[in-house]
Formats: sequence, structure tokens, C-alpha cells
Amino acid sequence: MLEDLLQKFETYLQIEKNASKYTLTYYRKDIESLYLFMEKECIQELTNIDYQTVRLYLTTLYDQQLSRKSVSRKISSLRSFYRFLEREGDVDKNPFLQVSLPKSELTLPNFLYHEELEALFRVSDLSTPLGQRNQVLLELMYATGIRVSECATLTLDAIDFDLQTILVIGKGRKERYLPFGSFAAKALLRYLEDGREVLKSKSNNSNAFVFLNAKGNPITTRGIRLILNNLVKDAALTVHLHPHALRHTFATHLLDAGADLRGVQELLGHEHLSSTQIYTHVTKDRLQHVYMNSHPRAKKNK
Repeated sequence: MLEDLLQKFETYLQIEKNASKYTLTYYRKDIESLYLFMEKECIQELTNIDYQTVRLYLTTLYDQQLSRKSVSRKISSLRSFYRFLEREGDVDKNPFLQVSLPKSELTLPNFLYHEELEALFRVSDLSTPLGQRNQVLLELMYATGIRVSECATLTLDAIDFDLQTILVIGKGRKERYLPFGSFAAKALLRYLEDGREVLKSKSNNSNAFVFLNAKGNPITTRGIRLILNNLVKDAALTVHLHPHALRHTFATHLLDAGADLRGVQELLGHEHLSSTQIYTHVTKDRLQHVYMNSHPRAKKNK
């Protein structure tokens, strides 16, 4: 019975919410965690769970030394699960609504400085197909703030050189148009007219994806991460560059230059403004650092 409800919920997520495999995996893990707790406590039905039971469940999560972020995610997942079950008439109340989500530690997004970016842009050998592709990956990810998954699935027909925009399919199949500048446009044209044609000839399979690997097949998100790590090594940088760092850098540099927070939210494809506001903490910290180190009367005399 419990497994049937979980499978029904997964079908709902796939069909109505268009959830990714990654999202489905985490929902299943979170719900199965509750099922294990129910088995241990001899609770047979989801309808038997009340506020006190949820509090006991939270205690077991903290006993496992889970982070506040992990606990918050599990509670959020179970709220959604029960909300769905309420809609379907399988339960008559949602006990997880009564529990406050634990506040997460504020972790500021890491980003690259302009000097570090310039070092990365000088690394790729633009006379080779892979070098041209790697340059476009850097240029486009920094120019648009595109997610790595969005980058890997970008297709040729999504590029409009006249308007200098790309059409991106984001989370929940939501579409948004992202502008790109002259540097990304130049790198894109060079790669599409030269490097990509060479890479495409190495595979018998024709596809419309922009980014191809050395064998001419569509690149994977793991492949993009590997490329970025290698570029960092070649540039002799000490930073750890994951794809999201370029997205963080995109947002931080825009806000540093005076961009509107709502505009950055739309470009990033954030559903909630709170997801974008974390970047204001970064810019405020940088402004304070600049002030304290530059203003003649900012520091106390020793």
C-alpha cells in the first residue's frame, strides 16, 4: 500500500510537474526514509502520523547528524507528498505543515574574479575543434548564467544570431530567452562553422545539440564539469571551478555593475526572488571590503 502511494506520487511528479530523474530520486529517498521510521515505530498507515510523530521523526533525523539543509529538504519533500495525498483523498490532513523548517546556514556562492576569468579565456587552443568548443562553453556560461544541464541540452535551433539570444528550457520545462554578447557570438560562430563540423563528422549519428564530445556525440553534464576542471589546471589557477561557479559569477558581476535584482532573477530562471537575493550578500561583502580598504577614514588609527 505504501509503495503504491509512492509510485502514484512519482507518476504525478513526472506527468504534471515534469520532474527530472534527479528530483524523483531525492523525493523517493526522503519518502522511503519516513517509511523506514514508520516500520521501526510500528506505524501502519500514513493517516496515523500526527504532529507528535513528526517531532519524533525529526529527532531521529538529527540523531543521524544530518545537516539542517538535509532535514529541511526532507520535511519539504514530505509536505509535498502529503499535499498530493490530501488532493487524492488518501489522507485528510498534512501533519508536516505544523513543523517549521530549520533555518539553513547562509552559505555565500563562490564566484570568479575578473582576473581569474581572463586567465581561463586565454587557455583554449582556438585552432582545434575541442579548443573552440571549450571556449564557447566558457563564453556562453559566463555570458548567460545558463545551468550546466541547460547547456548540455542546448540545440542549434535555440540560437538566434540576429537578436543574439538563446532559448533555454529550464526547470519544470519553463522557457526563457537569454541574451549573449559579442565575445560569445564570435566564439559560437567560429565553433559552429568549424570545430563542430569536424566533431560531427566523427559520429554516424546526426543530432541537433550544440555541444559535442570528441567522438561527435552530445556532451554530458559530467563532461562539461571535466572540461572546466581541466581548463582550471591549464590556467594554473588554485580555484575549484564547478559549472555553477560560472552561474554565480554571472549574477555577482551583473549586480556589482548595478543590474536590477528582478532582472537578474529572470535571467537566472529563479522562481522566487529569495533565490536571487543571496547574491546581494556577496556584493555587499565586496563593497564593504573595498570601502574598508580604500576609504582614508574607514580604518581606526593604530
